[in-house]
Amino acid sequence: MGGLMFLGSAAAQQDNTSGAGAGQVDPGHPRVNQVNQRETNQQNRIANGVKNGQLTPGQTARLERGEQRLQNNEKKDMAKDNGHLTKQDQRQLNKEANHMSNRIAKDKHSAK
Repeated sequence: MGGLMFLGSAAAQQDNTSGAGAGQVDPGHPRVNQVNQRETNQQNRIANGVKNGQLTPGQTARLERGEQRLQNNEKKDMAKDNGHLTKQDQRQLNKEANHMSNRIAKDKHSAK
């Protein structure tokens, strides 16, 4: 059940709306697209870990909470800047994504 959480959040990331506005994704904005691509890749890694049995339900739930926190931070940052991410926002989000990426790798390769 916990493994199914990623489906909704991954699909929600793909909802690009033309034009920019508070909380809206500007599909032509490279910083937003770069961050969203990383999030999508990480969601896919989590999904593969669930599918292959590498992640327990507890690990999956913790990873999904972390991914949700990352997405919420992105939305807050975008709301401040009319649908865009500043370079500083992108750096911070990538730092958080790096942490999540390391956590995914550690959880997928840990003995159960």
